[in-house]
Amino acid sequence: MTPAALLQASIELSEAIAADKRPADAVVSEWLRDRRYIGSKDRRHLTQAVYDRLRRRARLDWWCQRVHLAESERSRALAELVIVGGLSAGDVAQLCSGQRFGPEPLAPKEKSRLEKLERAPLDHREQPPAVAGECPDWLLPKFGPDAQPTLAALAEEAPLDLRVNRLKATREAAIQALVAEGLHPQPTPLSPLGLRLTGRPNVADTAAFKGGLVERQDEGSQLAALLLGARPGMRVMDFCAGAGGKTLALAGEMENKGSLTASDVLEKRLERAGERLRRAGAHNVTRRPLSTHRDPWVKRHKASFDRVLVDAPCSGTGAWRRNPDARWRTEPEELARIETLQAEILDSAARLVKPGGRIAYVTCSLLAEENEAQVARFLAGHADFRPLPIAAAWTESVGGAPPAGAGDSLTLRPEVHGTDGFFVAILERVAPEAAA
Repeated sequence: MTPAALLQASIELSEAIAADKRPADAVVSEWLRDRRYIGSKDRRHLTQAVYDRLRRRARLDWWCQRVHLAESERSRALAELVIVGGLSAGDVAQLCSGQRFGPEPLAPKEKSRLEKLERAPLDHREQPPAVAGECPDWLLPKFGPDAQPTLAALAEEAPLDLRVNRLKATREAAIQALVAEGLHPQPTPLSPLGLRLTGRPNVADTAAFKGGLVERQDEGSQLAALLLGARPGMRVMDFCAGAGGKTLALAGEMENKGSLTASDVLEKRLERAGERLRRAGAHNVTRRPLSTHRDPWVKRHKASFDRVLVDAPCSGTGAWRRNPDARWRTEPEELARIETLQAEILDSAARLVKPGGRIAYVTCSLLAEENEAQVARFLAGHADFRPLPIAAAWTESVGGAPPAGAGDSLTLRPEVHGTDGFFVAILERVAPEAAA
């Protein structure tokens, strides 16, 4: 594709994302699937361009408003070419020639307003904190008084992390297999199973991935699964399993010994885990769709699991590096609904835990309302549960000492730990006499 055609395609793809309620990755996949004539190199270019623009949306809009450019995906794309790409308004006018597959020609006012953006920096001292942090105004206070380092890290592109599948390989063997295919993985600093790759190699095409030696998973997500402390022979439940990322990690810890149940209210997502489980060689997993988090099945199996993982639905603020569109999709009413749902799910899932067993409450959020406040509410209403210090869980399941600041819970932050934002609390059910 010509540069002009790529520019127009990126505008159209951005418009498709803006008009759709689904997450950006789902829209991008469908949009590209319907345009199979676009080559792999151009697909990567388009995807990168669209996601970069999502990460800069608030700052680009601020500049567009400053020079009176209409708020649109076209304006953002053209302003980005000048502010970030260093093109002149004349250069942009040449791209927007109106020729086949390219953008419509610049209107006279568009060109004059783009000229005002020449030599403008993306970041400007007059930008309000919410704009500088690429964060909705209403959400900014929820990140706390020192939000800017966190928000700056969340505006960066996430690395590509892999988890080594203990059912099929050691970390050393997985490294050798990936190096043999021309990749250069580095061990992650916190997870003993993690590998990190620079750039965006197509890992899915490697023999290591196809053979189940590795799986894509952020280092923080790996740690959340490890801290549950699943072991061979246990009965374990992944209560909000989704497409099975943490289920796969738990299966590896269990060495295919014992019983692992993956449940979710979204049956189609659970079905998609099937291929991943087969590739990983995980044979001890039963997928169990639930009608709701209060499904009668939960009551029938109360106090029968050694370990329960609740990877709760959340705002996803900790995953903004990977899902930059999510920051503009959450509304105050939706966050309030999610918080109510989290409390209900944790209460329901806790019924499954045996005395002496553990439940892990996990979110990919950095908001206290979804994290510490939820755990405090739960403990206030459940005298038979107590927090397990992260240091104990870490020493037992990861090895060594946990990151500084870990107490009765752990918050992983992109600006500190290099992971997505994750919250983990391990709650242990005590015997009735101990709770008295």
